[in-house]
Amino acid sequence: MSSYTTRKTPGNTEWFVHDRFGMFIHFGLYSLAARHEWVKSREQMPEEKYQRYFEHFNPDMFDAREWAKRAKAAGMKYAVLTTKHHEGFCLFDSQYTDYKVTNTPFGRDLVREYADAFRAEGLHVGFYYSLIDWHHPDFNIDVCHPRRNDPDAEEQDKGRDMRRYAEYMRNQTRELLTNYGKIDVIWFDYSYPDGRGSGDYKPWMLYNGGKGKDQWESEKLIKLIRELQPEIIIDNRTGIEQDIWTPEQVQPTEWVRHETTGERVVFEACQTFSGSWGYYRDETTWKSPEMLIEMLVNTVSVGGNLLMNVGPTARGYFDHRAVRALDVYSEWMKYNSRSIYGCTMAEPEFVAPGGTKLTQSTDGKRLYIHIREYPFIKLYIKGTAGKFKYAQFLHDASEIEFKEKDGDTYFILPILKPDIIDPVIEVFLK
Repeated sequence: MSSYTTRKTPGNTEWFVHDRFGMFIHFGLYSLAARHEWVKSREQMPEEKYQRYFEHFNPDMFDAREWAKRAKAAGMKYAVLTTKHHEGFCLFDSQYTDYKVTNTPFGRDLVREYADAFRAEGLHVGFYYSLIDWHHPDFNIDVCHPRRNDPDAEEQDKGRDMRRYAEYMRNQTRELLTNYGKIDVIWFDYSYPDGRGSGDYKPWMLYNGGKGKDQWESEKLIKLIRELQPEIIIDNRTGIEQDIWTPEQVQPTEWVRHETTGERVVFEACQTFSGSWGYYRDETTWKSPEMLIEMLVNTVSVGGNLLMNVGPTARGYFDHRAVRALDVYSEWMKYNSRSIYGCTMAEPEFVAPGGTKLTQSTDGKRLYIHIREYPFIKLYIKGTAGKFKYAQFLHDASEIEFKEKDGDTYFILPILKPDIIDPVIEVFLK
């Protein structure tokens, strides 16, 4: 059995740390702008101008079943959809706002279709919900707000009440966790109590231009969630520690640890196929197939999950670049998922040879050697003599012979690298 333990969590993370791989979906009005999900803030766009996206939101090619099938084919075991992003637009039929999908030309509750479709494919269902809301009249103008540099911004901010906004969030959270069946993950985003550090800080801004757990009334919010769905997994971005740590757009090189106690924690690295979360028509920094596989392997090799993001087009489908990226995972996971599901960081006795990464099944019975830099004939792994029973390439179960010398083991590999990204040696341990 794996010797690694993590800090105890309030929710049930057992399935989460087994499944390891999920799909993030960023979808909203910003998909029509097609130039980053922060377009409203970046361009300091006034409400009346942003309204055109609401009036034209009609993803006529949206098919939740197609999304779910693509996620499942890619080897993803759960998904997290933006039910509301920072723009404040809701993809669900909330009774607490008119700024919702059912009032657009699309006219349907997209969240309901998503939840039903992904659940039908056997995938765990997650909801993202933005703590930030640039549309709500009670959300105080801060360093991120589109109105932050208006000449009359201070005047606009008067009369706004974050207590009313926090109640609004609780009301909508209750809807999400009551009306859509069992929800496995709720992913809040995000706290920034040190807002003063931004160049857009103004002396009149409340809370130093930022917001944190006190403004969100996070204790009340989390208490409500635990009452409604006790086993749900909650991220730690409300400013109160919960179940999962969420490093964003970075690749952890070691197991993420608690900042105070040093304990290992349950963590999920969230990443994008390109440089944007929402659909960005002209964005060009799409990751290579090798990098996509490397991110998944690297994350599991240090004990974490990977949440890879797709930003659907404004017509509701995954564009050809996203499909190509998902196909990379589909092809690789079809043969190599055993080295990801139910796996974690290898035991300390196993040291990865240069150009490789190691994962190990949590039952301790199998070691997986992921070969990034294919060596010439021999691959040495030190100090392992007497520990291995049998070895094979995982993708085709073809035997890999090995020999022992001076306490080490070396595998005898074919001269030609198999035609697969990151070939994996599956080692059965004694």
